[in-house]
Amino acid sequence: MKRILVLFGLICTVVTMTAQVGVEAKIDSIQMLIGQQVHVTVTATTPSNAKVVFPSFKSRDTLVAGVEVLNISKEQKEELEQGQQQISRVYTLTSFDGKLYYLPPFQVKVDGKMYQSKSLALKVLEVEVDTTNLNQYYGPKDVQNNPFLWSDWSTAFWLSVLILLLMAVAYYLYLRLRDNKPIIKSFKIVKRLLPHQKAMKEIEKIKADKMVSSENQKEYYTKLTDTLRRYIEERYKFSAMEMTSSEIIERLTQDGDQKSLDELRELFTTADLVKFAKYSTLINENDKNLVSAIEFINQTKQELQVVEEEKPQLSEADQRSLKTRRILKWTIGSIIVVSVVLIGYVIYRLMILTEFI
Repeated sequence: MKRILVLFGLICTVVTMTAQVGVEAKIDSIQMLIGQQVHVTVTATTPSNAKVVFPSFKSRDTLVAGVEVLNISKEQKEELEQGQQQISRVYTLTSFDGKLYYLPPFQVKVDGKMYQSKSLALKVLEVEVDTTNLNQYYGPKDVQNNPFLWSDWSTAFWLSVLILLLMAVAYYLYLRLRDNKPIIKSFKIVKRLLPHQKAMKEIEKIKADKMVSSENQKEYYTKLTDTLRRYIEERYKFSAMEMTSSEIIERLTQDGDQKSLDELRELFTTADLVKFAKYSTLINENDKNLVSAIEFINQTKQELQVVEEEKPQLSEADQRSLKTRRILKWTIGSIIVVSVVLIGYVIYRLMILTEFI
């Protein structure tokens, strides 16, 4: 008894599943003129989890002799109630032979089992031609080429010639630039004398000229004080050459050593008396003032070395050569930029002209 019930259940299940699958084909028009198109919609109703495979055709395949398949649309899926779904595809057909066609059923495979739709009919109508009055129709035309107009191509042609000329000029200028030897600038490093070095050099010159024992004491003290003024001006960065002796001492008092400033004050005072009051000094007094000047310089000197770069002086020929190289480089660069722009424009013109060929 149990075996009978199980067998009966299986039979009912198979019948139910079979009833849930259906394939339908509809055509939007049962007749058309030669060369026109019709659309056949094939719809499969299946369970939601079923695997559906529609018939496949390549472009220009024939469904039957005389009826071609032009296109197949993508699958359109729609979910229904009770776990059902509808999947459809549209087949575009055409024909160039006027008669009545029988379209066989479309076969759709569902879960490996083949189902088919009903067959369809398609009538292709021919266009009636009045053969008794053929003059009212235009005859066949030969294949014609588009006319060649020089005015359309002349701009691109002459611009191409101009580009070739510009590139030739640029190459010639490049050869000129290559043959024209570049100017190699050499820079000489010059070490500047420090303020105390300059001052000591001047004092050594005063010694060499034996001005200490000279009868012209005014000249001696003038050169000695001027040497100190220039040293102070470069060392302390103020206009000592334009200031009086008392102003210089007052300015130096802020940072200077009092002992060295007292000796410097005595030196300037003696120098002012000699230069303006015709005061006469002894040789040992002159020696003492010279030593005071040297001690002041040694006590206040700075050893920071200053290095300068001396710019070279080019000859007129080198200057002309340097100017020529600059002009050549600028000209070559300009020609290249103009040539690139012209090439882009010529390519653009040719693309437009070839679209109409």
